[in-house]
Amino acid sequence: MKRPANNKASDVKRWIKDLLRSMDLVCKRHLNRARISKRDLDSYYRIYQQLGLAWEYLGLQCKHVEGYRKITGGKQACRICGKIKGVKDQFVLLSALEPKKIGNMIKPTSNKTFANAKAASVLDDSIEFHGARLSVNVHNCYKSRIAKCIPDITIADERIVNLREGNVACSIDDYRVHVRMPVTPERGKVYGGFVWELKRETLKRFPVIMEYDDKGNFLGLDILHGIGRKRRCQCR
Repeated sequence: MKRPANNKASDVKRWIKDLLRSMDLVCKRHLNRARISKRDLDSYYRIYQQLGLAWEYLGLQCKHVEGYRKITGGKQACRICGKIKGVKDQFVLLSALEPKKIGNMIKPTSNKTFANAKAASVLDDSIEFHGARLSVNVHNCYKSRIAKCIPDITIADERIVNLREGNVACSIDDYRVHVRMPVTPERGKVYGGFVWELKRETLKRFPVIMEYDDKGNFLGLDILHGIGRKRRCQCR
């Protein structure tokens, strides 16, 4: 099936219509025959499954511009591709040559404090892109217990983005940018301190904390960029 670079809604609609017609043909003419050998049945079943997978990928290009129709069970299905409204897709369709985009920026969604991390989770996703690993974690406030003898603490709502390239890791949230260099076996005790060359007035606006060991090895740095910003959950 040859596709143009920019797929129009009318093209997607025609492709899906032709594909569903092919699936119906295989199902009615071959899978529902009264007498069919097991070998032929298995072959046509695999063809039907492959067509179903093609329908899944074509459905990712459908923008559902013609709306939805009601089906049994109180659900709604797209008038073009037949996908059920509200059901998450199992695949992500990306262009090999054009810029890639997956999802939208998501931030904490509630002021409520949840009972545990699982209930508070909004997004926890990751991707490995040409050797670099990117992960995004978003969660609302939740209760956590460090030890039985210590009362529960409230973990604040956060959006955390982690990027790892080789042995160098970078973590970004609403209040801090943290860069961690590769850890070596000969690393000594870890220390931290502000950059003394910067003026105190400058450090108030973006405090920079260097991380190093007693052997003079640079281990990483922290940039605190959210001081003074209001937070929904003040207890950590």
